[in-house]
Amino acid sequence: MLKSLAASLGLLSATILAQPALAGGGEALQIFVSKAEQTLTVYDGDRVIATSRVSTGKAGHTTPSGIFSILEKRKYHESNLYSNAPMPWMQRITWSGVALHESSSVPSYPASHGCIRLPRAFAKDLFAMTERGAHVIITDQPVTPVWLEHAALFSPRIPAQEGQLLSDAELRPTTIDASLKPVEVAMADVLPKAGATAKVVLKDEPPLRILITRRGQRETLLDAQALLGELGFDAGVPDGHIGKLTVSAVNGFKRWKGLDTRGELVTAEFLDALYQSAGKGPPPLGQIMVRQKFKPMFEAPVTIADPHVALGTHLIEAVDVDRYGGKAAWRAVTLDNHISKTMAKRLGITEPSGDATIDNAAAALDRTTIPDDIRHRIETLMSEGTSLTISDTGIGPETGPGTDFITITHRAPKA
Repeated sequence: MLKSLAASLGLLSATILAQPALAGGGEALQIFVSKAEQTLTVYDGDRVIATSRVSTGKAGHTTPSGIFSILEKRKYHESNLYSNAPMPWMQRITWSGVALHESSSVPSYPASHGCIRLPRAFAKDLFAMTERGAHVIITDQPVTPVWLEHAALFSPRIPAQEGQLLSDAELRPTTIDASLKPVEVAMADVLPKAGATAKVVLKDEPPLRILITRRGQRETLLDAQALLGELGFDAGVPDGHIGKLTVSAVNGFKRWKGLDTRGELVTAEFLDALYQSAGKGPPPLGQIMVRQKFKPMFEAPVTIADPHVALGTHLIEAVDVDRYGGKAAWRAVTLDNHISKTMAKRLGITEPSGDATIDNAAAALDRTTIPDDIRHRIETLMSEGTSLTISDTGIGPETGPGTDFITITHRAPKA
């Protein structure tokens, strides 16, 4: 139903539909751009609230497909790549030069140098509608988000209140002894009156950006350095980089276990022996990372079942988040998954993700186990618009300081 509605509305040149106030604010919106249809559709939860024609990158300057977010907004901007070309109502989605902006030429076919051109009136209206952090999903073929229920998804919870100290209260000793005097315990506030009730007030949290992906060299080496230290091999301060101390510690451990010290430093054989010696079970293959307001917060290992099968690329976003009631609804979309043979070999993937109706977000969640303490921490912080990206390819070159997790799925522009 939503797909047919979005397709029919996409035929209009530009439409802002009459609608009430945005459910989660401008940063909880989702903007979908279809390069095949040259259309843009804006969702607020399950409501289509705006559509427009667009013009994406032409041959040689193809607009990348993937999951992005609005990083910067300027009412007027000039391109520093193309002769100071004007870009009014600019909304940047990569620091390398891709943005949504007004143009006097939106021919409904690919014609830009990688940006997404918008009709003048619509560009202004969209600019007023969004906030930094709103997701922009660019796909080859059109996609439609669907409702998703899954036990592995997060449910908001109220943070545990810190223990309160009692004030001006005499406590009765547990031992009956006439020599004991009443004990006073300091307290920040006076005792509440009889019958009084307490109300928890939660401050508004910016939405979290969560990424589940396969572990890279940095994450693997960080844990290896820590485990080597626990076993008495000085690898220095864990930093995810291969230095002299790390090389010495790894080779020292290998000699202890009778492993070959020639060739690649960190091998699967070395990691298996290291984790077994530390009593940690098999080495984790996945990583969960959390950002908020474009800044890293924390990360941890996760377990991925059937690692030889690709996870695919999925974006799942929370709407109708009730932090007091502990409830949230989730909308999910699965994108085409493009993994090169070289990357598949490096990641140990021998079986690609197939039909999106089968290898969907729910299937990826079925294979992922998140530590309870990390889940608890996320659930006490999550708010409207919190999103979870699942991707095989990890953090790409577009993800960095001042960004959310940017997942490129296909054909980055050459500019």
